[in-house]
This record gives sequence, C-alpha cells and structure tokens, in this order.
Amino acid sequence: MQNKIALIIENIEKVMIGKREVAELSIVALLAEGHVLLEDVPGVGKTMMVKALAKSVSADFKRIQFTPDLLPSDVLGVSIYNPKTLQFEFRPGPIVGNIILADEINRTSPKTQSALLESMEEATVTIEGETLQITKPFFVMATQNPIEYEGTYPLPEAQLDRFLLKIRMGYPSAQDEVEVLRRVFSSERMGDLSPVISLEELLDLQEEVRNVYVEDSVKSYIVQLARATRNVSEVYLGVSPRASIALMRASQAYAKMQDRDYVKPDDVQYLAPFVFGHRIILKPEARYEGITTEEILNRIIDKSIIPIKRYAES
Repeated sequence: MQNKIALIIENIEKVMIGKREVAELSIVALLAEGHVLLEDVPGVGKTMMVKALAKSVSADFKRIQFTPDLLPSDVLGVSIYNPKTLQFEFRPGPIVGNIILADEINRTSPKTQSALLESMEEATVTIEGETLQITKPFFVMATQNPIEYEGTYPLPEAQLDRFLLKIRMGYPSAQDEVEVLRRVFSSERMGDLSPVISLEELLDLQEEVRNVYVEDSVKSYIVQLARATRNVSEVYLGVSPRASIALMRASQAYAKMQDRDYVKPDDVQYLAPFVFGHRIILKPEARYEGITTEEILNRIIDKSIIPIKRYAES
C-alpha cells in the first residue's frame, strides 16, 4: 500500500509544487470513501490538484462546472423519450462517475447544490422515482472561492456535512513559487500524466482501510472531542455524530498511509481540524471578535484527556 500511495503522490507532484500535505489529505479522503472540499483564493491550484489526483487513478473522471443557471437535471441526468421504443430512457448526468470534480460549487443555486446530497451520502441518484446505484469508487472533490460574493451561494450546513474533509491550499512559499515559474514552459503538462494504479487496486486499498483497527479507547476519544464542540460558549452548533464517524474513517485511512493497522490518538488529533472545522457554526458575536473554529478546536484538543496504553511506545 505504501508503494501505491507513494506513486500517486509522486504523480501529483509532477504538476503541483509544495502541496504534499494537501495531496496526502486528499488521498486520505479517497481511501476513506469520503469527499473533499478545497477552499482557497483563485490561482493557487485547486482545480489542478483535483485533476492530477483523478488522472493518477484509472477511473471514470467527470467534471461539472457549476454556474448560476445550472439545473439539478444537468447534474443528475434526465429521462428522454425514445420514439423507437415509445418509452422514456434515463440518460445519467456527470455525477454518475468514479471521480467527480465539482468546480466552483458555490456558484450554483441551493436547489442544484441539494441535488448532490443523496449521491454524496448514499452513492445513489433518484430520478422520477427510479434509483440508480453509482458504481464504486465514488469520490467528489469540490472547489470554492471564499472571497467572492457576487453570484455565489454559500453552501448550507447539510451540504458541508457531506464533505469528509475541508482543505485550504494556501499560497506557495517563495522558493516553490519560483519553481512554479520555472516549470511554466517545461515538458511536464497535466495531459502527460497517466494512471499509476488501477480501479481494482484502489478498491482493494479502500477495503484495507475499512479493516484498520480502532480501539474502544480511541473511539471514546473521538466522541470526547465531538461532544466538547457542543459545549463551547462561542459555538452555536457543534458537530454531529456523522462527524465522529467521519473522523474515525479518516483516521483509519491516515493510519494505513503511515503503514499501521491500528489508529493512534495522534492520528485523531491531526485530522480533527480538517474533519470538524467546517461543521462547527460559531455564534455571531464570536465571529465579530475574530474567533476561529481552528482556535476553538486547538483549545479542545489541548484540554482533552488522551488515551495512553500502548501508544506511548508506538
């Protein structure tokens, strides 16, 4: 598994400079059978990251460019009348694929955003009473720009809750940005990337992740962190039990990437901000004072009671 993951990261780094952590977290979500929301300012490589990951896996890749006039049927599909058979035939939309790029997801209306809820949670599409199962693996990576408000629609809490991780790209370092300029006219292009693992290998990796052991004390630790978010004075709404499940699944994938068959509390602590951050709603007065969810989560983690046992010598 280590070799296969290394191959994916190496492939991504052919076109992405200095974004190893983002690549690793994206792979964590892919292996945990979750979805990723990439949020950052324009021009830092959000779309390129998604496309590089998709090209590294031999899977069916679809891209949806979200716009204000996009309809739910443009995403899910539509039934078209066939005059030869005198029957309606369902034509699947771009959501029916393996790896989906939902580009600028906050530029479409809430009605179209809601079309993703069923597919992201249950990997199914329901049209006119007919339910279609989406073939696994099914992985959505969405991008959004947090600073533009003209023509955008903030994602509702129910939609945000469907994303396993929320990741910010960040600006590159000065050295990395120089390397980006150097590579502008290099031979390495997105179109030159080829798959490094097959679809069957990816499914095998996901199966291995499901079998990673999570001790009861670590499960209790995850619940401790989740419950703590519901008892902070600055928080209007803490994380749900779905968030606890998401943190456990992500920790299993991260542990497997570290070549372990069990989860450590360190895995949980590292991933908690990426899993919980976008699920916490702050009170207006807390936002006014400049308090962030990152600060609150760091405070919760610092005060948490960490299970020890064998993890000290691991």
